[in-house]
Amino acid sequence: MLLHYLENSISDIDNLIELTSKDIKDIKEANHELVFERTKIKNDLIKAFEHKKILLDNELVKIVKDSEEKELDKVLGNEERDLLNKMKAKLSILKDKNKEYAKFVVIISEFYNTLLDKIFPREMDGYHKSDHRPASILKVSV
Repeated sequence: MLLHYLENSISDIDNLIELTSKDIKDIKEANHELVFERTKIKNDLIKAFEHKKILLDNELVKIVKDSEEKELDKVLGNEERDLLNKMKAKLSILKDKNKEYAKFVVIISEFYNTLLDKIFPREMDGYHKSDHRPASILKVSV
């Protein structure tokens, strides 16, 4: 059962890496609609991975509890250990992809916020900027 959980978790991580890579490519090409379309798929994959990770954690705890040996490395077989290390490596790759994706998201967000501020300036309310008031552009001076 442990092998099954590990293999499926790795598969989910691979899919998330692939989708995030596509998102980065599409952000660079300004295909934002494609990024938005993949958001639900990615959210579902994340939920599935989280569920599998809980099952995986429970299985690992059970294996250690049922064993006289209390160190995980000594309880697991070579295949399980290799898959667990592969999963850790894939998670690291996903983390790096998400960092790269986040950089682009911040840049795009800053661009649009700056553009919005230029079109619809905000007034200062103390130390905070108030919300945009698009109707103010429609005021006519007589």
